[in-house]
Amino acid sequence: MTDLALMVPPRIYPYTRRWPRYRVDVPIRVIVCRARKASIFDGRGTSLSEGGMALFAGAELNLGDEVAVEFTPPFSAPPIRVDARICNRMGYTYGVEFLMDSSTQKQEAAQLRGHLSSLTGMAIL
Repeated sequence: MTDLALMVPPRIYPYTRRWPRYRVDVPIRVIVCRARKASIFDGRGTSLSEGGMALFAGAELNLGDEVAVEFTPPFSAPPIRVDARICNRMGYTYGVEFLMDSSTQKQEAAQLRGHLSSLTGMAIL
């Protein structure tokens, strides 16, 4: 007797990302605020898109947690802080989606993308 599941060809899924991703390797900080306590974790940004980024941080974060991702541009004093939500996790590598509910959040995310795009050598629009 043959197994029908073995006879069905594998399904090919179309590329489903909303925005292209760009590889980066930048130091970041992840700020987590929970019940009257803020924790700050050093991490690395590993890829970037218009809507979010992948990062590595030695923190125990859960899907749906809201965090702030902070990046200090080289030769610039003020850091850029962007609010984000944890969308996926594999070990201590997290995928975060930038929260852009307000015009201020949209500006901060655009400023972060602009600075990080200069480090990748590619334009991120």
